[in-house]
Amino acid sequence: MKKRNIIIIAAVAVVGVVALVVALRGSRKATIKQDYHIEDVASVTKIYMADKQDSEVTLTKVNDSLWMVDGRWEANLPVVNDLLSTLHDIRMRQQVNKNAIPNVVKDLAARAIKVEVYQRVPLINWFGGRLKLFTGERKTVTYYIGRETQDMMGSYMFREGDKAPCIIHIPGFRGFITPRFVTEPLKWRSHTIVDLNVNQIERIELEIPAMPNENFAVVRNGEGFDFELTATHQRVPQFDTARVAQLLSAFTWLCFDEFASIVPNSNADSCISLGERTILHITDTAGNTHEVKSYIKYTNPADLAAVPDPEMYEVFDVDRLYAIVDNKDTVLIQYFVFDNILQPAGYFLGQNLSIPIK
Repeated sequence: MKKRNIIIIAAVAVVGVVALVVALRGSRKATIKQDYHIEDVASVTKIYMADKQDSEVTLTKVNDSLWMVDGRWEANLPVVNDLLSTLHDIRMRQQVNKNAIPNVVKDLAARAIKVEVYQRVPLINWFGGRLKLFTGERKTVTYYIGRETQDMMGSYMFREGDKAPCIIHIPGFRGFITPRFVTEPLKWRSHTIVDLNVNQIERIELEIPAMPNENFAVVRNGEGFDFELTATHQRVPQFDTARVAQLLSAFTWLCFDEFASIVPNSNADSCISLGERTILHITDTAGNTHEVKSYIKYTNPADLAAVPDPEMYEVFDVDRLYAIVDNKDTVLIQYFVFDNILQPAGYFLGQNLSIPIK
């Protein structure tokens, strides 16, 4: 009899615990359903986005300072952080008018961007977070981001699991958030070529096909650097230390401007076919080497032969050059960023030389 009573009490206790857990989880779900934002963006480990044109991208967190694009390329961290801030800051502005729901749903089905968010979260999270067990990565929310509202101050959105779409916005922000959810992988990739401090630089070498006698290298020698004319392998003891110092400091977060394929009406192939303006080799103390080939960005390469003075500003872009980085990516670089780097040897020897345009 005593044993039977113990079994009954134990069974009642188990049922009570299960009921409490169900009630708590149900309450938690009800609370979450009222919040369209992600409170703990630090726990986000992956974001997958896809549109109706079969364009898709996956952003994966490696650590707080490194995200990857499709598992292949380093992501542009400030842009990723903007997306995380958006997920944190969005709020529901209002429910969609009941009569407008069918049209909004139809529009979302035709053009919405699907956004899946994965977080590292506990499978069991009871008693207001006081009991967390079995932490791992799982998909926590799926959004369907639609077009902007008529007043351009919100975006239509449907969250998987909801009964109807709503309008979301960022309080205090004037505009709509749809453009922040981009499915083109190039838009998310880092523009960094190298990020080296002076102590990490082993050798900088520049080739100038139009001026081979002006090819040079700056080579580490202990704690300092030597300047070498590479055509003759001659070390030059006297050089402009200020200009060489500017050269070396330029490799701290050296970035390109944009991927050429994103620029409308790009004439990169025609310009590249005319040959390199410069070839830059960057070697760090760990033995890693990067190469940047630059090309004049002509306005109309096909008409170049008929132009009497190719250095006239109408003939070429005065702000940017085309470049190929590590024989992989065709990009645009700015003269402003590379001006202290892409100079002939004479420039660093105190002479006023420049590389010809053509």
